[in-house]
Amino acid sequence: MLEKAVFTRRLYSLFSIHLPDKYFENTEDITKEGIIGNYANGNEPSHHVVYLYNWTKSPWKAQDKIRIILKRMYKNRPDGLGGNDDFGQMSAWYIFSSLGFYPVAPGSEDYSLGSPLVANAVFNLENGKTFEVATVNQSDKNVFVRKVFLNRKLLTSPVIKHSDIINGGRITFYKSSSTK
Repeated sequence: MLEKAVFTRRLYSLFSIHLPDKYFENTEDITKEGIIGNYANGNEPSHHVVYLYNWTKSPWKAQDKIRIILKRMYKNRPDGLGGNDDFGQMSAWYIFSSLGFYPVAPGSEDYSLGSPLVANAVFNLENGKTFEVATVNQSDKNVFVRKVFLNRKLLTSPVIKHSDIINGGRITFYKSSSTK
């Protein structure tokens, strides 16, 4: 338990520490707009870090920060990314996170859940099935996930598997403006 508390404190400090401009002012991949504390969303190897809150006692901190990143660091304009979209990774993070899940460990079948930005999305899968992402109470204020159902079954952990998607079905996120 002590290790989880230490991990949580360090993760919190990553997002809350002040990083002086001199540490990124001469980089092409990272801009001030792409940074929260010492977390650099413009540096693709960092993309999974915000989802690590799902391994703490406060996964709502991931949900809050994901929505901040989606709204603040991605704009529909030529300079709309807070970093360099190397091979589409910045865009991939945006799409996955907007849908409410992200592959934290590439090569793993697991996707870590976040706070979807979409109200509804349907995937037409290659096998003829569909996978639907739905949200209840979706709004800019309702960033916190109260509960999640996968095919009408309550999820007890913030993870779905790739096979859950490929087998088709529906994931429903119930959103709220409060963590309680």
